[in-house]
Amino acid sequence: MGSTNALMELRGSLKARGLDFPYWEHVQGWDTNIHVAVLSRLPIVACRPHTNDNFLLDGRRFPVSRGFAEVDIRAATNFTFTLIAAHLKSRRPVPEADESQLRLQEAKTLRGIVDEHFKADANAKLIVLGDFNNVKNSDSTKEIIGRGKFKLTDTRPAERNGDNTPNEIPRFEPRNVTWTHYYGVEDTYSRIDFILLSPAMARDWVTNETYALTIPNWGVGSDHRPIVATFKMENN
Repeated sequence: MGSTNALMELRGSLKARGLDFPYWEHVQGWDTNIHVAVLSRLPIVACRPHTNDNFLLDGRRFPVSRGFAEVDIRAATNFTFTLIAAHLKSRRPVPEADESQLRLQEAKTLRGIVDEHFKADANAKLIVLGDFNNVKNSDSTKEIIGRGKFKLTDTRPAERNGDNTPNEIPRFEPRNVTWTHYYGVEDTYSRIDFILLSPAMARDWVTNETYALTIPNWGVGSDHRPIVATFKMENN
């Protein structure tokens, strides 16, 4: 996201088309151009922006470039969840350090925030999402997902195009079309945008209403495709 003014312009344009998002959060980290933002139709009842996190790499200290947005959203009187949004370091080389190592350290910082929630409440309802700028089997994405009791669930939104056959190699995911990003330099499509869920949040997840949006001329607004996850509240 750009500036706060750009976010307000986006909100206004969406409202003019019948999509009203009265609640919002805008987080500005060390990067002065690219920020993290949340728009919500549901009340945001608490905001805890992460703008000063940093890490040590090869003897130098680096900031988490874009910070992390963290908000509590009240979906119903008895249903509140925490959403953490991230935009990790891109795969574009920079002179200061190896881009993959910078992204990995940002991912470790994000996972640390997630683990603090689990220390406070093993049944925390968490959604961790955003542009992770790498694929699922990368070190940085695996770091965020974690392992063991508090491993996050990958919702893996896919196109609703009728694909329903399992992969003939059981350890691999089905061959659904799940790409979220087009990289023009390589002319490649990959999945680098994720919606991850804590175990407690995954219990409310509606798997068959989770998908990658397919619309004509999707790339006019962004080189990323929107992804959608749906949740129910019957058990709360």
